[in-house]
Amino acid sequence: MSKGQFAETIGLAPETLRRTSRLTAAKTQSRITEMLEIIARVTGWAGGEKQAMAWYRAEPIPAFGGRTAESLVKDGKANAVRDYLDHVAMGGFA
Repeated sequence: MSKGQFAETIGLAPETLRRTSRLTAAKTQSRITEMLEIIARVTGWAGGEKQAMAWYRAEPIPAFGGRTAESLVKDGKANAVRDYLDHVAMGGFA
């Protein structure tokens, strides 16, 4: 994945990852951390990191009106995705 694609995945402009001052900004680091935490949570049941990334970017989540995890993180709703994954992990319905 290129830096531009990665920036798009977390909802930031591509130049954000090319400038050190922007890369180390709290918002940038928060978005990166949120995405990586969600990917880490689903890697085991998705079948690997590539599959987890594919799920993150493309799989509609019915509980969120068919929005993807990527879309929700971009809108600042990473906590809702983590809560949803916790719910599913505890045996709740997806």
